[in-house]
Amino acid sequence: MCQGRTGATRKGPGQRNRRPPGPIRSFHVAYEDAEAYARWAGKTLPTEAEWEFAARGGLDGTIYCWGDEFMPDGRHMANTWQGQFPWQNQESDGFERTAPVGSYPANGYGLFDMAGNVWEWTCDWYSARHPADAGKPCCIPSNPRGAPRESSLDPAQPNIRIPRKVVKGGSFLCAPSYCERYRPAARQPQMIDSAMSHIGFRCIIRKGREM
Repeated sequence: MCQGRTGATRKGPGQRNRRPPGPIRSFHVAYEDAEAYARWAGKTLPTEAEWEFAARGGLDGTIYCWGDEFMPDGRHMANTWQGQFPWQNQESDGFERTAPVGSYPANGYGLFDMAGNVWEWTCDWYSARHPADAGKPCCIPSNPRGAPRESSLDPAQPNIRIPRKVVKGGSFLCAPSYCERYRPAARQPQMIDSAMSHIGFRCIIRKGREM
């Protein structure tokens, strides 16, 4: 997880004359702020395909990051809403909102919270459909890329010219009865100026040729 840092100022995350110590939260961050922090830290945000590859942890074709059963042996595998959304949160896993990293099992690649907790920004522009049809309902095509920027605009709101990026992973507000978007194949459009308590980010370092 790429964390924010203490001592942030209104001059922005790209300020170079001080590198404040100590991690704090990396959620409630709009896309351009997340992108700027990643660049400042010498990293980048993942594409949608990179994010999903990491989320699956080597389990290609499964419904969830850990397999096909939502709660194997009754165990909570991710921070999601327990109960009837939005009026009843049973908090049977002990958390009402975000949970500390490591509260749930890591996936096959040793990554935490690739499902639930908070949605995560990717660097791909949103499109309603992937470039090719998936072989199974749970699985996106191999290495799809995002749409052009203009195509990410919401056709239902033609007067709003704010482009949208893909967010992945679902959040603590996702319930089986409501959105079920903690599946690695699930995706959501998000306007790039939106900062919410259930949207965060993680950074990556690409090895080899840049995309």
